[in-house]
Amino acid sequence: MPNNKLQDFFSKQFRALLSNEPSGTPPWLETIAKGETGGLFMPTDAPWIVHRDFGTLVGGIRALLMQALHPGTLAGVAQHSRYEQDALGRLAGTIRWLTVTTFGSYEAVAGEASRVNRLHDRVKGQYQDQTGNPKEYQAKDQDLLLWVHIAFTDSFLTCHQDYAWRAIPGGPDSYVGQWSKSVEPLGLLNVPHNKNELDKAITGYLNRGELRADETTLKVIKFIRTPGLPLAVMPIYRLLFAAAVASLRPEHRNLLKLKVLPRWLVKPLTRITLRSIQLLIGNDSPIEDGALARLRRLGLIAQ
Repeated sequence: MPNNKLQDFFSKQFRALLSNEPSGTPPWLETIAKGETGGLFMPTDAPWIVHRDFGTLVGGIRALLMQALHPGTLAGVAQHSRYEQDALGRLAGTIRWLTVTTFGSYEAVAGEASRVNRLHDRVKGQYQDQTGNPKEYQAKDQDLLLWVHIAFTDSFLTCHQDYAWRAIPGGPDSYVGQWSKSVEPLGLLNVPHNKNELDKAITGYLNRGELRADETTLKVIKFIRTPGLPLAVMPIYRLLFAAAVASLRPEHRNLLKLKVLPRWLVKPLTRITLRSIQLLIGNDSPIEDGALARLRRLGLIAQ
């Protein structure tokens, strides 16, 4: 077990990387800690348990791979995102939404949803549909929001089950149903509420021929495979990428032309690596600690 000083050092470096903040303190920590209400989720709820665990490191990569399969969401990334120039900044923006929505107060969630909705208002353009005809899109289109949501939900659930170690309260159905509340502030109401509905929704996009991988898709996938991360963390990232690929549904993996390493090797190695990272940086999480302190202050959980 590392000593406290060493643990503090690695914890700061880890959180600085994810938050794109050199101090290691996420800029949105105050937003989560200072709220005057509860939030969408409590510490015993499935999304809280899943999103505090380290399977999210793989789930985030898997979600990006899945999202790239839809030409509409892909066009939004390719045409409006500076992902190649500012990969860490884009990562931090996604983590901000995830953590504020999971751990924040109702007012914090509303404020974060407003920020995301303003961004979505500017993301619009054209892409070619499955028939080769041009199709107008906006990031707030229901079919695009739904694909992003179900790709996210399926990825974080699958990777928690494969690579994390805490039981999900209520099981997969509870996670899918409870996390469905996260997208209501974004204007998405018709979403899956259990694992069976989630599977059907994902299969529907494939059966309707809405998913594909073209030259732009493969370019984005190549970047996801080798993003502009510090060299010191790339060996671990390569393992997490391999774990994300191994956890994909075969039909999605085949569309993306991704080779998979044996699951019997990837799964235990990833679990050991994630557990080692947690031991190295410690169990303390400024975000979760801030949320718990708020809930205690408001008398919503025991002191």
